[in-house]
Amino acid sequence: MTSRTTVAVLGTGIMGAPIARNLTRAGFPVRAWNRSADKARPLAEDGVHLAPSPEDAGHGADVVLTMLADAAAVLETAPAALADGQTWVQMSTIGLEGTERAAAVAEDHRVAFVDAPVLGSRQAAEDGKLTVLASGPSDGRDALAPLFDAVAARTTWVGEAGAGTRLKLVANAWVTAMVEGLAETIVLAEGLGVDPHSFLDAIAGGQMDSGYAQAKGRAMIDRSFEPPAFPLHLAAKDLGLIVDAAGRHDVDVPVVEAIARRFREATERGLGDLDMAATFLAGARDQRSS
Repeated sequence: MTSRTTVAVLGTGIMGAPIARNLTRAGFPVRAWNRSADKARPLAEDGVHLAPSPEDAGHGADVVLTMLADAAAVLETAPAALADGQTWVQMSTIGLEGTERAAAVAEDHRVAFVDAPVLGSRQAAEDGKLTVLASGPSDGRDALAPLFDAVAARTTWVGEAGAGTRLKLVANAWVTAMVEGLAETIVLAEGLGVDPHSFLDAIAGGQMDSGYAQAKGRAMIDRSFEPPAFPLHLAAKDLGLIVDAAGRHDVDVPVVEAIARRFREATERGLGDLDMAATFLAGARDQRSS
């Protein structure tokens, strides 16, 4: 594939829009579709062709790239865009069952299926600095390199289709555990009358520190969760997929299950559209009655 490879991008939300934009900037002709057309409209200024339907987006495309909210959206949308001989790059986080069902759809439509979820949030997507966890047929990997290079700082091929999704679930288990652990640490500090900034200062520059902890910690202290780098409701969805995958493989993950409950409760409290760091509000003393 080259920069003249036509790419259909289905889903132009927090991640899909910058992916479409960066592909266009790299010289790829891009045809984009989004369920809410108004959200996709700004992409026209970047040279992205806005398609009225998934079928129109996929017509004549060499690659169909999906970046949608969940498995239901992917499986409802993608089939209309697929045609014999295309490559389907599935970047949404849709879990084990969703990926298996997508692979079956790809086989039915005689398209190559590449399971390629990404690590990184809004800013990484905008900067073209995502990490792609790619898995799929070995004979198409070199051809996809220019496409992945346009949206990512690093691409890791991890095996046959499905391996990328498994690694993504593992990575998301870690990041959500870190966010919830940080949230409860800040709640504890405030409850004990400790300035939470002093905690962040205490770990700064040491082995316990990370840029992520500093950024999310300060967001929690400031109660600043917009615009979301990654919405809490999507993190809650991903945690459900992790719990399902663990159960399917008889893996005991009680902490992840507890975090999944907390994220689900926070979403039910109306915090779902905020950044996932807003899980902090579910335990913060000054927010419990709100």
